Amino acid sequence: MCIGDPNGIGAEIAVKAALALGVRGDDRPLLIGDGFVIDRACEVLALDAKAREAFDVHPLEALARKDWKPGQVDAAAGAATVAYVRTAVELQRAGRIAAIAAAPHSETAVNAAGIPFSGYAGLVADCTGTPRDRVFLMLEAKGLRVVHCTLHESVLAAIARITPALVQAAAEAARQTLPKLGIASPRLCVIGINPHAGEGGLFGDEDERITKPAVRAMREMGWEVDGPLGADLALSERKHDAYVAMLHDQGHVAVKMLSPKGATALVAGLPLLFASVGHGAAFDLAGKGQADASAMTDTVALLAKAAAGVAA
Repeated sequence: MCIGDPNGIGAEIAVKAALALGVRGDDRPLLIGDGFVIDRACEVLALDAKAREAFDVHPLEALARKDWKPGQVDAAAGAATVAYVRTAVELQRAGRIAAIAAAPHSETAVNAAGIPFSGYAGLVADCTGTPRDRVFLMLEAKGLRVVHCTLHESVLAAIARITPALVQAAAEAARQTLPKLGIASPRLCVIGINPHAGEGGLFGDEDERITKPAVRAMREMGWEVDGPLGADLALSERKHDAYVAMLHDQGHVAVKMLSPKGATALVAGLPLLFASVGHGAAFDLAGKGQADASAMTDTVALLAKAAAGVAA
């Protein structure tokens, strides 16, 4: 587990997630971050030596003590956040760890450090040599999984960017990642761009031009793909292993309604399992011992099951 932004709640929720997992021995979680930040989280939580046996620590020296400013958005903490992830990827590729769960980052802090950054997905793609346009966010909560073709941009800009190739790339990323979660032959559903997936062109021709040809092409390759269907119908029926959403809110609203504090943010399309949480660094709670670790706990549990070969 990477502790995320050291000025936020990352170390605290990582420790809490390790305790909740309750694994001892060789399979216990490994916390990756500056040792003194993790030590302080343990002190705030009043953990004794016995409790700390629930996890190991891979200590780094990415952040100078003088630059540690709990509760503040700071460039030094942003640079440390990136160092933690890069180290985790190196450890995974060396076979030292099975999967990576990362506590929340601060996009502002990382960019303030002079590191172009728009989220963990692009960073891990670069670390693994994966083209950035082949990785996609896949939110998961209570068995609902939604991979997103577009995310943080205006609806008009997103729709202008969606093509059959983009839809197929997102679906391919999901198909690459789902077997790592124990779903060997995933069944996907493509969500339409317009309500009712356009109702045969009645509500616009975007689905006729984009999502329908994409689904047709994937079926011709032998993929098990349904759609396009309206988001309301597809996500309420939940007959598929994962859904391909065209727009940010199509997937985010559904997942966060199911689990407002427990969503897992997987990066689909990577050669390894990497996930974070669906919330921010909560700087206002840093160092208080009051952070809700539900999302981190769920994320670590999901990855632990996958590493053990148990279907998610």
